[in-house]
Amino acid sequence: MTINPFSSLVDLSAGLAGGQYSAVELSGLYLDRIRRANTHLHAYIGVCEAAVMQQAQASDLRRASGHALGLLDGLPIAIKDVCGIEGQLSSCGSAAWASRRSTVTSTVVNRLRAAGMVILGKTHMVEFAFGGWGTNPLQGTPHNPWDLEQHRIPGGSSSGSGVVVASGLAPAAIGSDTGGSVRIPASLVGITGLKTTQGLISLYGIAPLSATLDTIGPMTRTVADAAILTQVLAGEDVHDQITCRAPLADYRAALARTSDLSGMRVVVLAQDQFPIPLAPDVLAAFRRAVDVLRGLGATILERRFPFDFADLMRRNGQIISAEAWSLLDHIAQDETAAVGAAVRARVLAGAAVSAKDYIQALVHHRQSCEAWQDWMTDVDGLLTPTLPIAACRLDEVDEAATPLSTFTRAVNYLGACALTLPAGMSRDSLPIGVQCIAKRFDESTLIRIGCAFQQATDWHLLTPDLSSLMA
Repeated sequence: MTINPFSSLVDLSAGLAGGQYSAVELSGLYLDRIRRANTHLHAYIGVCEAAVMQQAQASDLRRASGHALGLLDGLPIAIKDVCGIEGQLSSCGSAAWASRRSTVTSTVVNRLRAAGMVILGKTHMVEFAFGGWGTNPLQGTPHNPWDLEQHRIPGGSSSGSGVVVASGLAPAAIGSDTGGSVRIPASLVGITGLKTTQGLISLYGIAPLSATLDTIGPMTRTVADAAILTQVLAGEDVHDQITCRAPLADYRAALARTSDLSGMRVVVLAQDQFPIPLAPDVLAAFRRAVDVLRGLGATILERRFPFDFADLMRRNGQIISAEAWSLLDHIAQDETAAVGAAVRARVLAGAAVSAKDYIQALVHHRQSCEAWQDWMTDVDGLLTPTLPIAACRLDEVDEAATPLSTFTRAVNYLGACALTLPAGMSRDSLPIGVQCIAKRFDESTLIRIGCAFQQATDWHLLTPDLSSLMA
């Protein structure tokens, strides 16, 4: 049987359960595609084929003996290079850390392994996860697969994770998100990305950028796949104290609900509250998405947002810089260290944040989180564009500017969760996304809204033409 490499985890799982193919055959498909395409796309930083096949063989043995570990057993996945695996290289996108090895295995990896998933390899990323364009001048920038002729940005910092899913080099991947690093690349390459509430998924064994704002999230073809992965990854971890406050939920239950969104209330921003002009194609896609939700029965409300997106973006950046400086000052100050100029400048900017400024920023952050919860009391979601533009060419990037973070950083700062969904294509045939934001720990609502949206649209089914790479 021919396996579609762009299939969802749900469909691939059904194929394994039905005996249509084995885990070895499935992993072999993705390894073959990686061999053919990764040289051009530059999405994986490391793949150990022998280890992949050993994991797949173990899965087949479990299934043959009637001891499959569940829905995800035997399914391949890629992980961002912030996820530690004891003894393995973990450069976190930095040439300065090219020989760095993890001393522990992250809880994320342990839970994926416990579910029987086959880890294909680690994906490229922005240095230290500190950047939204997806660029990496020293280790190389992954190519957005929607344009094989011109090098377009993949978005960051989870650049490689987005590219492998969009390109059919993995059916799913793990990303991290401190100011948009799951949602930005997901939007730019046309896949689904879930930014979870901090505390829902353990950060143990994850290379930190900002302890206050870091989160982990799945990057998938569908919302259903994101829900299934979140179910496996979420939950209390004795190694990460903040997970103790996370309420338990059955995210898969949200999948069983009808696509009828009657009774759900979704706020949309008035256009005069957009903090940045939108590309015409992005604005058109956003308006279509509003119409889709309205057609599904949701009540659409136009309400004034009580925050300034630009201000929240700046404040979020201040906390990231201050906390990154506390971790990476020795590298940023070492002029001989192999660090890109843009990321070095971002880290060095943290030196200018005084202790007073930092404490005041944390106080404002906590107050804003509570104000957001209060504002969302009688509504289920806030719909915004994910990004103001589609993917630009790499040579058009201005590393000193942060337009891609305009709508995303606010989510981290407000302690919220958010889901980006494919919602259209630009006139240049590049993906466009919309973002739905919900209260903290209300991922179930996002899953319900997102599943309904994807039942009513087919943007998430579109795939780039990679035939020239697969020949």
